[in-house]
Amino acid sequence: MRDGLLIAAHGSRDRDGIDEFWKFADSWRGLRSDRLLEAGFLEFERPTIGEAIDALVASGARRIVVVPAMLMAAGHVKNDVPSEIAESRSRHPSVVFHMARPLDIHPALIELCVVRFREAIADLEPKPLDETMLLLVGRGTSDPDANANIARVCRFAWESLGVGWGSVAYSGLAEPNVDRALVICRRMGFQRIVVLPYFLFDGILLKRIVETTKRHAQEDRSIEIVSAGHFRSHPLLLRAFEDRAFEAIHGSPVMNCDLCKYRVKITGFEDDLGEPQAGHHYRVRAATSDDDRSHDHRPRRRGATLAPGSAAARIAPFAAGAAIGDHPWDVRLLERLALS
Repeated sequence: MRDGLLIAAHGSRDRDGIDEFWKFADSWRGLRSDRLLEAGFLEFERPTIGEAIDALVASGARRIVVVPAMLMAAGHVKNDVPSEIAESRSRHPSVVFHMARPLDIHPALIELCVVRFREAIADLEPKPLDETMLLLVGRGTSDPDANANIARVCRFAWESLGVGWGSVAYSGLAEPNVDRALVICRRMGFQRIVVLPYFLFDGILLKRIVETTKRHAQEDRSIEIVSAGHFRSHPLLLRAFEDRAFEAIHGSPVMNCDLCKYRVKITGFEDDLGEPQAGHHYRVRAATSDDDRSHDHRPRRRGATLAPGSAAARIAPFAAGAAIGDHPWDVRLLERLALS
């Protein structure tokens, strides 16, 4: 039984995006000479997914793993790609098909976010991280499952980088869009905003994100607003795709082990990798409210403490729900953001 790998891509009207995709596909093909590899598109480009599957079968593939070249599980992954596989299965009943899950949230992609962030600020004047804000931009879909995972990625990147604040925006179909998000971000008092697109390849939407970022940077010279690069072809991206292909045949974790800081390397938490499992509740096990045993659940921020007067330090009491009002988002913060 010869294995075949099918990369199921979306397609784009933007030639730059198609060229980047083929460069990536060629890099993946070069990893293993014993495996057949083809790529197909849902729209805007040939071959179609069905045509690419037919080519794999004609080359001798009898087991095909279909890997969506899409970051989150929304309509294309949940409906369109499975429909293409079902049609191909009816044409090739003797072929075994496996569909991989989308890239979603993967440790290698979180690390790649860190790489692109650091590249974006490498040649800039140094600024404290707690005076830097991260704005992670996702594709945006009509599926709340996919949109919510962008917020999870942002939290991972926020903690890995140690920036003062992290927020999300979407390029379409979900709110806030990049323009609205940057209006709010500019009011939060940070010296630098890094706009990081959670995108695989170039395209029309990505170019709009860059254009919007440049426009806001020109409108407000008091804040440094910069764009980070998207993923494109990179060894970390190949690692994530290869993991998804492997899982499609051999199985994936059913617990959250694939993102557990004790089991996989998460950027910023490398020292926790492989740490023996040990409980910490023994100090208060069966304790009563009168006991004096300590059990601290205060937030732990990695690295140095917040610099007095920094943007992160100014916002922290509000975000933590300090006793200054009936709601964590006190009226003074709302007034500062010009939202009240």
